[in-house]
Amino acid sequence: MERLDKFLCDSGVGSRSQVKALLKSGAVTVDGVAERDGSRKIDPAGCAVCLHGNPVGAVGTVVLMLHKPAGFVTATKDREEKTVMELLPAPYKNMDLKPVGRLDKETEGLLLFTNDGELLHRLISPKKQVQKVYYARHEGHAGPEDIQAFAQGLVLRDGTKCLPAVLQSLGPGESLITVCEGKYHQVRRMMAARGMPVAYLRRQQEDFLELADLPVGQVRELTEAQIQRLMGN
Repeated sequence: MERLDKFLCDSGVGSRSQVKALLKSGAVTVDGVAERDGSRKIDPAGCAVCLHGNPVGAVGTVVLMLHKPAGFVTATKDREEKTVMELLPAPYKNMDLKPVGRLDKETEGLLLFTNDGELLHRLISPKKQVQKVYYARHEGHAGPEDIQAFAQGLVLRDGTKCLPAVLQSLGPGESLITVCEGKYHQVRRMMAARGMPVAYLRRQQEDFLELADLPVGQVRELTEAQIQRLMGN
């Protein structure tokens, strides 16, 4: 059993305020009878819930992959900046999707969204050791001492301790960085700590998921098999 208003929100009908207004207007029926009380407990499997006469069904777990462009902040709302939520196509805007972790405003690349709180926690928890791979263009050249420092776990200038990470040089001014946590501006700060300020940063992989040919600014919905793999099933 679950609350009717929660069921409607989870089904993508609208935000909490929108669902409240729809209930108040009498647009929602349960087993053919108008229902205005959002706190009513229903059995989604045993009740016929309709909006304007059309059946409503729960969305289930949704995971989207976005190729985030620069210029957008990773937040659900911001009074001054454009947010990544503005990049989601219309069908996904009312599914209570939240960004998984953060990419700073100028960082591009793979950003996941989900409506599943348990999966979100699993992906951002350092304890789960979910790897994230970044491509960076930067000053200088990553050498053996830098690679060893990353492997041992850097201590940043403000005393922040980072878990062991992998630094792979691709040649002068280019590197791949693999981390399993998401501290504030972590990759940029780690590189700066080794005298290699980053000019361009792109996350290109999270866990087994890769950007591949996903165009900048576009989204792709994960399959059920991919979602189960992310969940560790």
